[in-house]
Amino acid sequence: MVGGGEASLRWGMSNDCPVFALSEEHEALREAVRELAEDKIAPRAAEVDRTSEFPQDVYEALVKADLHAVHIPAEYGGAGGDALAAVIVIEEVARACASSSLIPGVNKLGTVPLMLAGSESLKARYLPPVARGEAMFSYALSEPEAGSDAAAMRTRAVRTSDGYLLNGVKRWITNAGVSKYYTVMAVTDPGAGANGISAFVLDSSDAGFTFGAPEHKLGIKGSPTRELYFDDCLIPFDRLIGEEGEGFKIALRTLDHTRITIAAQAVGIGQGALDYAIGYVKERKQFGRAVAEFQGLQFMLADMAMKLEAARQLTYVAAARSERAMAGETVPDLTFISSACKCLASDTAMAVTTDAVQLLGGYGYVNDYPVERMMRDAKITQIYEGTNQIQRLVMARQLLKG
Repeated sequence: MVGGGEASLRWGMSNDCPVFALSEEHEALREAVRELAEDKIAPRAAEVDRTSEFPQDVYEALVKADLHAVHIPAEYGGAGGDALAAVIVIEEVARACASSSLIPGVNKLGTVPLMLAGSESLKARYLPPVARGEAMFSYALSEPEAGSDAAAMRTRAVRTSDGYLLNGVKRWITNAGVSKYYTVMAVTDPGAGANGISAFVLDSSDAGFTFGAPEHKLGIKGSPTRELYFDDCLIPFDRLIGEEGEGFKIALRTLDHTRITIAAQAVGIGQGALDYAIGYVKERKQFGRAVAEFQGLQFMLADMAMKLEAARQLTYVAAARSERAMAGETVPDLTFISSACKCLASDTAMAVTTDAVQLLGGYGYVNDYPVERMMRDAKITQIYEGTNQIQRLVMARQLLKG
């Protein structure tokens, strides 16, 4: 099992100045994930993109290797991986196939609210099936009229004598239809603004819970994105996460941890594109020599690798902060650093994949080569779990507060 967030760090004079080093355990994990990704995931990536089908075989391979939800604690049957372990898994899977990396990524997104605020009985009921690979878990916050302004949501949960009666729509829900469980945010007190939002666990078999048609997307086509519809859907009282009115706070706390997984996905996509571009320019010949010998292209490669490594290291440091926060420590800069790593990594992934297409020239523009897919996949990392414009607002507010 993978665990021990503090074991992955050699601390300097204070917690504000960590000297970072991956543990042997984390390095071994990377090797294992990369081997699986190259053997089982990369060969399927182009077909998954072409057919827009969820890669069930990849999910099964990840489950068999216990890599589908590495973050779930051992007491609930999980691998007990720390935040850095989850980042490494997502990064290495995304290097081969961005769609497939949303299996461990969204399982974490959906379950972190329970880990942060759920009752013991709720965690004991819903985390073990995910750990065993019997169910996936998605997260439902956004709505047609409430994207960046999530507090403006209209989905209502009305308390009755039998439970909460849920009505409304959620949009842009990743892995909708293949996940069995959903963390859903809904308004329980319309007069209380953001303090009137509560969080619930929904089961896809709940009466009154249905799905919209899959969206036709630019990238991550193997991860279904659909709307959720709730029509007098009755939620038992024991499926409330935390207390009434805590839902929006839980949502924001969750994103502090899971924006880091999007950064990891972005780093992985960018690394996959860089790796392919390097191999290509070494083989491609123009003017009687390999194009890798031309200084202009060498400068492009150097910039790509430099930016990726900067994004990777910021992401790893953010993961260490996340682990400390999950363990109950107060980490004042978690919100800033999680937004920073997500913003930097996703902007870097977009730039690196675009440059990879350029390095391949005309070949980069056709789907016989993977870099155009990687460029399309990279775009979403600048948008979901908070657009990069929102991330910059979050960072600025953190800098200016107090």
